[in-house]
Amino acid sequence: MTAQIGIYGYGNLGKGVESEITKNPDLRLAAIFTRRPPESLQTRSAAPVVPAASVLEWKDKIDVMILCGGSANDLPAQGPELAKHFNTVDSFDTHANIPAYLSAVDASAKSGGRISVLSVGWDPGIFSLLRLYAGAIIPDGKTYTFWGKGVSQGHSAAIRGIEGVQNAVQYTIPADAAMHSVRNGETPELAAGQKHTRVCYVAAAEGADKGRIETEIKQMPNYFAGYDTTVHFVSDDVLKTEHSKLTHGGNVIHTGKTGDGNAQGIELSLTLDSNPEFTASILLAYARAAHRLAAKGESGARTAFDIPPILLWGLAAEDAVKRLL
Repeated sequence: MTAQIGIYGYGNLGKGVESEITKNPDLRLAAIFTRRPPESLQTRSAAPVVPAASVLEWKDKIDVMILCGGSANDLPAQGPELAKHFNTVDSFDTHANIPAYLSAVDASAKSGGRISVLSVGWDPGIFSLLRLYAGAIIPDGKTYTFWGKGVSQGHSAAIRGIEGVQNAVQYTIPADAAMHSVRNGETPELAAGQKHTRVCYVAAAEGADKGRIETEIKQMPNYFAGYDTTVHFVSDDVLKTEHSKLTHGGNVIHTGKTGDGNAQGIELSLTLDSNPEFTASILLAYARAAHRLAAKGESGARTAFDIPPILLWGLAAEDAVKRLL
């Protein structure tokens, strides 16, 4: 049964969903919802572009709404509100706030009899699953997560939310020495600044207080506070010509001991040419799962930990067993 998909928010992630949905024959793009004037959007599909204010008029036309807003300012309000009326999927990625966000979305989804699958990008999401599997399999061990080198959409969006910032790109860069130590089976205690550095390229508005902007960036909780952060002020043209490709990647490394001290290691590595398209692909797989759970009459919020992997598979379960098991 084909699921009718809505895209709520048409930034980089929304465009990624629009691009990747064509690779999923059981999913169909029904509409794109935007807070901007619909006529200002240049989309690549024939799906209608609808003002976000009219979203409830589509309540019975959308099987799963994919929320593509930012985690800093959009999803904390949009997630619980839309979960009352739609089955939703999102990639909320402010790790420290996931428990509170999960609770708020769960209450809203249950009140409306809907399913919401949240925080299912690649981290949180795919990386979270590897951390869980690795810790369960090798409990006498330790897990390390390294992000980058690449552009963090969430961190970049958080900078763009600062007054006086016209545009911004933030790179997360893993520390080679720390990764080498962990891969060697060592279990160092690493502070945030020892695992990664953060490099920001910011185009400030004319007359903006660059000193204030830099201070706000470096002191931003859950994003930059506690990290070794460098801020470069550049022109918007430089951002567009030299920092427009949204590459990313990362590694989850778990090392530990089994038996009489035998060293064991598990590692997952991602190298992404397009962070938005890869994240969009994950969201679409979980939209499929949400649609299937909703068809069973389930309601409430779920994370990647709660979704059976077989629900992500686009073909019959028997096909997965035959091909993959």
